[in-house]
Amino acid sequence: MLIEILLALCLLGALVVFVLPDDYAPVGALVASLFPLVTSFLMWFGFDGSGNAFLEGGTLAYETMAQWISVGPYAINWHVGVDGISMPLVVMTTVLTTLAILTAWTPIDERRSQFYGLVLFLETGLLGVFVALDFFAWLVFWEIVLIPMYMLIGVWGGPRRKYAAIKFFVYTNVATLVMFLGFAALVFGLGDAVTSLDMPAIAQALRAGELGSLGGVGPDTLKLIAFVAMFAGFAVKVPIVPVHTWLPDAHVEAPTPASVLLAGVLLKMGTYALLRFNFTMLPDTASQLAPYIAILAVVSVIYGAMLALAQQDLKRIVAYSSISSMGFVILGLVAYTEFGLGGATFQMLSHGLISGLLFACVGVIYNTTHSRMVGDMAGLADRMPVTTAMFVAGCFAYMGLPFMAGFMGEYFIFQGSFAADFAGSMVFTAIAMFGIVIVAGYLLYAMQRTLFGEFRLDTDYTIGRAAFHDVVPLAVLVICIIGLGTAPDVFFGMIQDAVGPLLGGGA
Repeated sequence: MLIEILLALCLLGALVVFVLPDDYAPVGALVASLFPLVTSFLMWFGFDGSGNAFLEGGTLAYETMAQWISVGPYAINWHVGVDGISMPLVVMTTVLTTLAILTAWTPIDERRSQFYGLVLFLETGLLGVFVALDFFAWLVFWEIVLIPMYMLIGVWGGPRRKYAAIKFFVYTNVATLVMFLGFAALVFGLGDAVTSLDMPAIAQALRAGELGSLGGVGPDTLKLIAFVAMFAGFAVKVPIVPVHTWLPDAHVEAPTPASVLLAGVLLKMGTYALLRFNFTMLPDTASQLAPYIAILAVVSVIYGAMLALAQQDLKRIVAYSSISSMGFVILGLVAYTEFGLGGATFQMLSHGLISGLLFACVGVIYNTTHSRMVGDMAGLADRMPVTTAMFVAGCFAYMGLPFMAGFMGEYFIFQGSFAADFAGSMVFTAIAMFGIVIVAGYLLYAMQRTLFGEFRLDTDYTIGRAAFHDVVPLAVLVICIIGLGTAPDVFFGMIQDAVGPLLGGGA
């Protein structure tokens, strides 16, 4: 029942914070976020699962299966549980939510109760996506996430917030429809082989070759159509080039806490779904399309990095760098090796922490200087030494320096993708590795121009040291990044245990 308690604590916390007076909302939200945080750590310390949640033989932790409703021949159950893939993402979500609430204390000064309530409501949806094992419940949580994120951007965002919020909503909502059509084709194609929307049961039936014809379309073609539809839908959420254009606008206009959760967790919904649906349910089709997916991954890495290199807005630089980093995750998934799949999952964690740190740093810099433009400032290190140290640590982690989380994720991915057996895998990997050089280029450029040299700021604001509550989340994230980089096995062992069964082959 710990998963139900976890979700209930998030939802109850959101409702309580909604009705609190604005003056008490920040502290109330922080306290409310600590309950799911502690619960997730209890789940992590007591985790006793093995194998993969979607495949036969997997032993889930904290699993609950209960009859819910029936729709025609299909039963819809309340089925939740965690394995080695979802457990680390649950912990990361609760940690980043608590830290995101702290980052809101300075910039959010109006309608605080609604803001913090929506953040906790968003946490409920994010956690639900990672723990739900029935498609209906999973889809409900998947859609719930859109509402609070749309409102956080649209109400508390920057000057172009309405445009960014609508663009975010339209892109992701249309993507969900496309994904749904692909998944529905698989369910109807399975016919009597499945009697519920239980995702593990559907995955096992597909891998066992139970898929039949649908509307005169043979099973092989049906798998290809469904794979492409689901991939297209999830690719928007990741995002992958060329369906990435909503991301920079959303990040630039979103308030800092929303950016932290958007880059840290929400993008991982897309890669998590790709792993669970495309690469788990249809491994043969994934292998068939591997070279094409690898091309998209490499283009995302290089194109995202080149776009970041051309930006002057610090927030836009970090936003485009996320597109590049998520390209690495896709490259690890398509490699379909133990290190590739494990590295991709580990990179979800490391990117969540690193991007969260960089967006939080940019938020502190903006709160202090009222500018995010690289050309407007220089020499901030003398006036903001602690924030500078944290920002430098985040940049080094993004560059993949040893003993930091970014290095471990990229190393695992490259080792896995070099060993992949699809045509051109070594060439794709080598080109993607060149992206690290570009990443180092634009981050060093941004650091050199804003942090070092003679102090200069092209605004009238006085520069002082950041407040304690602004620095705490940065310090915690740096500790997590170094901890995950020096001791990756705190999560990598359980990740390997969960992704290993995927390599057993498919139908």
